[in-house]
Amino acid sequence: MEKSTLPMIGITEYIEVENIKLPAKIDTGAETSAIWASNVKILPDKTLEFTLFDEKSEHYTGKKIQKKNYGVNIIRSSNGHEQVRYRVQLDVKISGVEFTTDFTLADRSKNQFPVLIGKIALSGRFLIDPSKTAIQLAKNPDRTSALEREFKDDPHKFHDKYKPSLGDKK
Repeated sequence: MEKSTLPMIGITEYIEVENIKLPAKIDTGAETSAIWASNVKILPDKTLEFTLFDEKSEHYTGKKIQKKNYGVNIIRSSNGHEQVRYRVQLDVKISGVEFTTDFTLADRSKNQFPVLIGKIALSGRFLIDPSKTAIQLAKNPDRTSALEREFKDDPHKFHDKYKPSLGDKK
């Protein structure tokens, strides 16, 4: 498609995967797409079986998905942490565009979005407008305000407690 005819999407979008409408984060900094999966196992005939999401998710159906064709990826986070994940192809629909793309299976239970769409799925299909969002990001003011209070109470104690995550290796 010519760039001018590509659909414009924002940094959050509602998408469809396996005919389930889901909130997704559009992440041009990530190479691969990821989806929350649980109960992942290899069956005796070498088939990969999993369910999307888990019982804690409003999107959980309990439906078992089986894939004979699958692979593995090493995913490296921005902080250098590596994780081995299974990779499967799933049908997806974003902004009216239907296609099949690779997803790595991950525990995204602690993430704000159960699905992350990376560059490989986006490339040549969409233009991204970072000022556009289909889903308002929920903030956790209690957690942030507690952290701010801890910092304001004693910045030195705060620094000593959090220094590894603040980039201070000493």
